[in-house]
Amino acid sequence: MHQGHGAIQGPLSPAHVWRQPPRLLIVDAALPSWARVCSNLCEALQNFFSLACSLGGPIRMPLFSMYVVQSQHECILPFVQVKGNFVRLQACISELRLLPREGICQAQRSCLNLAVQDGLQQFKQYSRHVMASTAPRSPSVEITVLTCQSGKEIVKQLEGELQDTDMVSLRRLQVTEISKGDVLESKDSPWHSQAPIEELSPDECSILGTDIDLQIIENDPVSIESFFKAWLQDNGTDQEHLHLLLPSQCFSNFSSPRAEPMCLKCDLQERLLNPALLPGTAESPRGDLSSFYQMAPQSAASCYRLRVIKALESRGVCESVTYGLPLIIRPTSCWQLDWDELETNQQHFHALCHSLQKRDWLLLAKREPSSPGPSQNGHTSTFYIIFPSSSLTMLVKAVATCELLLPSSFPLPPEDPPEHILRRVENTLDSLEVQSTYNPLQIKGHLYEHLRSILSKPQGLLAPGHELRPPRQVGRLHPNRARATVSPLPLVPTLAPSRAQKMPAAKKASLEPALLLSDDEQFF
Repeated sequence: MHQGHGAIQGPLSPAHVWRQPPRLLIVDAALPSWARVCSNLCEALQNFFSLACSLGGPIRMPLFSMYVVQSQHECILPFVQVKGNFVRLQACISELRLLPREGICQAQRSCLNLAVQDGLQQFKQYSRHVMASTAPRSPSVEITVLTCQSGKEIVKQLEGELQDTDMVSLRRLQVTEISKGDVLESKDSPWHSQAPIEELSPDECSILGTDIDLQIIENDPVSIESFFKAWLQDNGTDQEHLHLLLPSQCFSNFSSPRAEPMCLKCDLQERLLNPALLPGTAESPRGDLSSFYQMAPQSAASCYRLRVIKALESRGVCESVTYGLPLIIRPTSCWQLDWDELETNQQHFHALCHSLQKRDWLLLAKREPSSPGPSQNGHTSTFYIIFPSSSLTMLVKAVATCELLLPSSFPLPPEDPPEHILRRVENTLDSLEVQSTYNPLQIKGHLYEHLRSILSKPQGLLAPGHELRPPRQVGRLHPNRARATVSPLPLVPTLAPSRAQKMPAAKKASLEPALLLSDDEQFF
């Protein structure tokens, strides 16, 4: 399977360096098709934001706004920070649920166009008045139009109506069509053999500097939720994420010993969300299987119970869906057991390892609650994969469930690589020293020296040129000042330069929102 796709921890962890753009969602709630997607969409949004608002670590989704379009366009959520605003997001989803689902609504043809323009205007003003001192670079927004209508027709409509719109602050415009349920399944459908994301040709998309992506998803909560989960991943192509350096000794015929190594430029992609970043999960410090060493005093209540529920073929388990620190399982040596019981237990353990290796099987186990009761509501379930070994031990690792998975695909290469490239890489690999096993005792990370250098520094001394200062109080507001947000604004037509110069100052001021923001407000 796909070895080596597991989440990378430490300095290379994507969560430490990746940042997603602000996002604007425009929901096309055209009747009568809105009735068949409303419940699934609201359920998917609620699940997604429960994850996005709970994730610890660096912010993955800084800002979010939502528009809804029926007979007219309406902003039901101005740009807000996602983290810490779950109540507002829930209220926004409740408004979606209350939209009319019956009847026929004659929507204005330009409603989607107006929603895009209004959203861009709101983002520009938010950026100018709120993000000016916090954004590391000129911000841009991604706009997604979620529709039940024909995606191709919506794309053509938008690309025709947005010709003269200023797209400088737009990073990407995407139209996502929720299918009627038979588009992706019918073998006779032209979409059946196509990828979920369709890129239009340059002739079909003529918006200057902007490409419109068209995507079709199925009308069920899991598919819609998976679409939103992609917002938590880094899909940017501004720079590669990783350089993999291979030795260059194989080129010694035409290079010096100090020649630059072969560099493979790679991207990193997370396979699943780290449960440690989610509060209250079974993998929190008190629930993680690896924390049993820290539990004191030891008692019968601290004994973990794993119930084997299935056997799995070893080739059918992808390593990318396992996570956390692995633990070694071995037969117990508890002195409170008599000798016969210890020996029988060890023999059964040995037989299990032998049988699993002979069958090439793994075991799927579920952790049982330490204190079983009539109701286990509110407790999450954790599953583990158990790997046999040739020694009298087994390995256990936590395995992901559907709630943690992020969308991913592993396309097969279309053909073998070119012969000269393949020969070059094989020569590079032949130059590597090969060991049959990995011995950590032979690898030193200079951790001891680092710790000693920290412990040896005198405590309380400052570097030259520094002086003690009182700690800065961040985020304090003036007593009579409240945080302001950018409210939805009506579209203002672009004025000709001659008219703008003749307009009175008071008239110009009325076109701009009055934002009462204090200088020390912290929005990030």
